[in-house]
Amino acid sequence: MIDLSRPVVMGILNVTPDSFSDGGRYAALEAALERARQMVAEGAAIIDVGGQSTRPGAVEVEASVEMGRAIPVIEGIAAGCDVAISIDTSKPSVMRAAVAAGACIINDVYALREPGARAVAAEAQAGVCLMHMQGEPRTMQDSPHYNDVVGEVMQFLSHERRACIDAGIASDAIALDPGFGFGKTLEHNLTLLRELRRFTALDAPLLVGVSRKSVIGKILGKTVQDRLYGALGLTALAVANGARIIRSHDVAPTLDALRSVSAVLQGPEA
Repeated sequence: MIDLSRPVVMGILNVTPDSFSDGGRYAALEAALERARQMVAEGAAIIDVGGQSTRPGAVEVEASVEMGRAIPVIEGIAAGCDVAISIDTSKPSVMRAAVAAGACIINDVYALREPGARAVAAEAQAGVCLMHMQGEPRTMQDSPHYNDVVGEVMQFLSHERRACIDAGIASDAIALDPGFGFGKTLEHNLTLLRELRRFTALDAPLLVGVSRKSVIGKILGKTVQDRLYGALGLTALAVANGARIIRSHDVAPTLDALRSVSAVLQGPEA
């Protein structure tokens, strides 16, 4: 089990040709493994491997394609690095193969709602990250609408957490992600960040992923590759308001931000 007494970094490793930030950069196995080793050296507690892009407008790929991209990378990381590995997928068959290859966490933008997904996670005794998304990746940003974005996202996450527990997943193995940028406007995202502390009432670790996302681009007018400082600012705010897992492309600077905020809130590390 990962120690979340202080916030940790989940390093993003996209092994896809079409991810919004680094699509294609780590599609080759050795490039992906080298990137994983670098993130571990920088202090990542988790490496999150994804073989299916979930950017707005992303096209769904077959499970066999997703496994062909992700499984060799998971096997290589498991063989060579002392780090927790998560699989970023919504397909039960990919979840099962990833856990067999060495993953111990399932990070699902659909919150394990695909038929059979909860059963796979329960059987594997894996940790799970449940994310909120309105709609699906291809159309989620067309016209997202909420009457009460915080209340509706909290209600969804609470319901899905209970469904997972009822399916046999341990309550202390579940983390929750409000899903910044997934079926949300700029104002929705800002409201969720502003009121993030309310989510701590759900009695589960909070995962926050804002790394390089369009919310930062809209605030600052920056391109994807120039959003680090904006992400660090939002990350510090998220940690101050209860986030325990920060999903990021930029491990070393993000960990510096986490340790600095944590030192103020909890005292310096022993």
